[in-house]
Amino acid sequence: MESFLKMYQNLSKDNLHLLKDMYREDIEFVDPAHRICGIKALTGYFASLYGGIDSINFSFAEPMVRENSGYVRWEMRFSHKRIAGGTPVTVEGATFVKIDDDGKVYFHRDYFDLGALVYEHVPLIGTLIKTIKKRLGA
Repeated sequence: MESFLKMYQNLSKDNLHLLKDMYREDIEFVDPAHRICGIKALTGYFASLYGGIDSINFSFAEPMVRENSGYVRWEMRFSHKRIAGGTPVTVEGATFVKIDDDGKVYFHRDYFDLGALVYEHVPLIGTLIKTIKKRLGA
């Protein structure tokens, strides 16, 4: 888990080769918007994500490892030219991973609010989503 967290703290569009060191060839990656199978597809996904990011930083809390699986809560702060006009956005989430006996991740699932990541920062749609969330909490 330590190596996994360190990789994400250092990952950028210029060193995506680090993914091959951490993930198996047959990695299954799931987040609220995608299900990706295979290291080649995952590397392509990260290349498109990181391509537009101006800055990104992760802070991790309460990492837990039990046998061959792990969990960590995180906060991601990033700026992307097409989200929120390039101003920093902070999103909280959690990651669950399954790790093989060689220390490689073969299953990765991220949990986070997709609205907080993207939709709330889109004109008109963002206002609508924030209004709905506010009404649900009332």
